[in-house]
Amino acid sequence: MTTADGERVPATPGSVAPVASMAELLPDGLVVIGADRRVRLVNAEALRVLDIEDSDGLIGRPVDEVLPLTDKYGRDWWAHAAPWDGSPSHTGHREKLLIGPQGNEVLVTARYVRAGLDGDEHVERVMLGLRDAEARQRAERDQATVLSTVAHELRAPLTSVTGFTSSLLRRWDRFTDEQKRLMIETIEADANRLTRLITELLDISRLDSETLNLRLGPVDLHDLLRTHVVRHELGRANGAVRLQLSDNAAETGLPELWADADRLEQIFFNLIENALRHGAGLVTVTLDRGGEWVTVRVDDEGDGIPPSDREKIFGRFWHGPSNASTGLGLYVVRGLVEAHGGTVTVAENEAGGARFDVRLPSGLPDVVAP
Repeated sequence: MTTADGERVPATPGSVAPVASMAELLPDGLVVIGADRRVRLVNAEALRVLDIEDSDGLIGRPVDEVLPLTDKYGRDWWAHAAPWDGSPSHTGHREKLLIGPQGNEVLVTARYVRAGLDGDEHVERVMLGLRDAEARQRAERDQATVLSTVAHELRAPLTSVTGFTSSLLRRWDRFTDEQKRLMIETIEADANRLTRLITELLDISRLDSETLNLRLGPVDLHDLLRTHVVRHELGRANGAVRLQLSDNAAETGLPELWADADRLEQIFFNLIENALRHGAGLVTVTLDRGGEWVTVRVDDEGDGIPPSDREKIFGRFWHGPSNASTGLGLYVVRGLVEAHGGTVTVAENEAGGARFDVRLPSGLPDVVAP
């Protein structure tokens, strides 16, 4: 421990050295200022947050000189907070973002310890809790990215919907039946796109807060996937998507799968759409069985995904070089698969394209509780 005079003293009964030792165990920075407004204690985390090498220039010195703190407008925080001159009812300050002595941003919480003896309620100690602002800045940047991405993704289909509906309402008689049909089909497609985006955003909120509810029941996975394949074949060139059973699954059959059918449709719709949008050639969906597990493999014939990006693609709002999607789909896919007690991975297939493996347990899985 360092005293106000700069001398090192051993830990003895009644000394504050044990307090200093305990302060080093705290996850946040701690600065203690005495009634004389001089710094009494600084732990190592506080030095790191303040970007100060050691406490030699702080201990025993007036706090407003060695630890100037200002708000974003450049005002002296010590003069504004006035810990020693304020009302006796003041017990401290909630966390504030302040500028430290090195010009770096610091999150500061203040706690006032009053004497309370014989009616004397003067501030005996001021305890500052310090945290690095990097995590908060990162969260704010993430939030700004979310708002920007959502606004952009909502604006494009909404512009289309409002434009076509306005044209139809004002100039209905000027369009042919074929033109009207095309415009209404476009409105429907954009409305569906908006619905999917809003659903994904709600799912992200539920997954992050662990409030996702699954309606479990028996699911014929082969039938569910066959419906998806037929749907894509009707909307695209024939043969764009192919469904097959592995030799193992064909011989032994598939175990009974208990899952949320709507969520499984969402999972495989996203994966097949992802393969069609970012891959190339034929998309092959293979059903396989390994013991009591069922694996659905989605292969495309594109360029594949670089190993360095294979974990990143499951992050929120991650975009590849094409920047052609919201970056939400695969994040939701992983969350929904894991909610069923399964796993989803990505690798390279024999043709060099991307291979997504969704592995789901049969029976009743351990699901995320609401």
